[in-house]
Amino acid sequence: MAQPVVTCLDLEGVLFPEIWLALADKVGVQELSITTREISDYDVLMKKRLEVLKAHRITLQDIQKVASTISPLPGVPEFIAWLRERCQVIVLSDTYYEFVGSLMKQLQFPTIFCHTLGVDANGFITDYFLRQKDQKRHAVSALKSIGFRVLAGGDSYNDVSMLKEADAGFFFNPPDSIIQEFPQFPVAWSYAEFQEYLGRAGSFAS
Repeated sequence: MAQPVVTCLDLEGVLFPEIWLALADKVGVQELSITTREISDYDVLMKKRLEVLKAHRITLQDIQKVASTISPLPGVPEFIAWLRERCQVIVLSDTYYEFVGSLMKQLQFPTIFCHTLGVDANGFITDYFLRQKDQKRHAVSALKSIGFRVLAGGDSYNDVSMLKEADAGFFFNPPDSIIQEFPQFPVAWSYAEFQEYLGRAGSFAS
């Protein structure tokens, strides 16, 4: 009997531009432009981000306004429609539920597993709460444990453990440094190429 398939995808860099990069451009604070493509330790990255947000008096509402202006990367709606006709799709992201409502609406609200924020009465972000440490790997492992074949795609250091745990993992437009460090993962540079990889790995109809 063939296993049912789930594809787990990173959000930023795979389906949408990076929220933090858009925020950095909007508010003119380039310290916010560093992402998981450059820093592998997520806790170090988030603590630095919270310090910068506090120093520049940037609120959750400011970030939400920027997020509301972000559209999917070109080709994403068609890619997601193609994929959802062939398997279940789950977005695994180290973003926050408080950021992504407007993004998810544009993709007709796919399932997303991410994290939450602590926010004070004035709207300033005071803390972040990981739903689970290394949540992407744990989610893939759990899906495999209940009988799914799991495919995965990401672009950053925080996707590597997910790709390793999946039955088949792929990078999508990653930086050269990550390609060189993890050469075992095939790299897709377009959604057409990504579909080919997923189609073969999932035995999907064309």
